Amino acid sequence: MSFLTDIKTIRDRARREIQDGAVTQDYSIDKDQAVKLLNEALATEIVCVLRYRFHYFMASGIHKDGAAAEFLEHSNEEQQHADRIAERIKQLGGKPEMNPAMIVSRSHSEYVEGNSLEDMLREDLVAERIAIQTYREMIQFFGEKDPTSRRLMEDILAVEEEHADDIADLLFAVEPDNVENTSKLYFADEIPGRSAAGSKVKTQNSAGAQRKNKKPKAKAKTAKA
Repeated sequence: MSFLTDIKTIRDRARREIQDGAVTQDYSIDKDQAVKLLNEALATEIVCVLRYRFHYFMASGIHKDGAAAEFLEHSNEEQQHADRIAERIKQLGGKPEMNPAMIVSRSHSEYVEGNSLEDMLREDLVAERIAIQTYREMIQFFGEKDPTSRRLMEDILAVEEEHADDIADLLFAVEPDNVENTSKLYFADEIPGRSAAGSKVKTQNSAGAQRKNKKPKAKAKTAKA
């Protein structure tokens, strides 16, 4: 295998810049900017850990058990994300920011407790959607210039998308009559000629309301003999 840079030059740089650890001379992104973005992602994950943990303990109602289990699982996974991001920040020569006084101001998502299970689910879904969008932008920023950070954020993004889907399902379970925000699962072009995908789901309640509002047809009069 041949190198674009002379191997002797690479060896000399490795010895001369040994204090830089994993960061080599060809790292072309502004390192301070990369660390800043990763610290924002770290703060976002820590806030999500705390919010999901709070929801785990405070969930109540008929759907409590299923929702609480989901909250706990998500909290643990967000903590894993935070650990991986902190490790990457250290690799880049930065300091993972874990000062509680700084976390809230740097987090993309907000810490909102909610007053009911429905509120909790809604706030968690909002937070996941925020993370999904901002993490996609971070992935574009790292691109091919920092493939390690890009792959890290891609892995985390995939899990956040799963979280959003899980929470959306739970939210429908506790609000089955809220058909305004509920659509079928498939897009129209996935089942040609058959799919009603993307259209609003009709529940038994809405179908019943339609039958109730429908005027009965007048009975035909029969001629007397």
